[in-house]
Amino acid sequence: MKKVMLIDDDPTMRTLLKTLLELDNFSVIEISPVSTETIIQSIITNHPDAIILDVHLQTLNGIDLVKKIRQYCSEIPLNVIMTSGEELKYACIEAGANHFLLKPFMPATLIELLSPPDVVV
Repeated sequence: MKKVMLIDDDPTMRTLLKTLLELDNFSVIEISPVSTETIIQSIITNHPDAIILDVHLQTLNGIDLVKKIRQYCSEIPLNVIMTSGEELKYACIEAGANHFLLKPFMPATLIELLSPPDVVV
């Protein structure tokens, strides 16, 4: 079962995403962003397969956070998907995200990014 970490300060969004992901058989770790250090430690401890990260957090900047995640968690293969209501795709990808989703997005699009197709050899 793939582990997905949700980093979003909006409890409604976290609940919706958690429900959606659990219905698709993902294990979900919810993080209410308190500090960069807490998030980095949680990633190191939990080794998620993917992170869904909101760009606009109340106390942290998601773009700065993804840079720190890439810096301190470089040994952990992470699929980082960043989300925002603003078109910030290039800034997010440049900072280290694998993907960007503009809110509102279709749930199927998110699941597709988390579940790459099997490679047939």
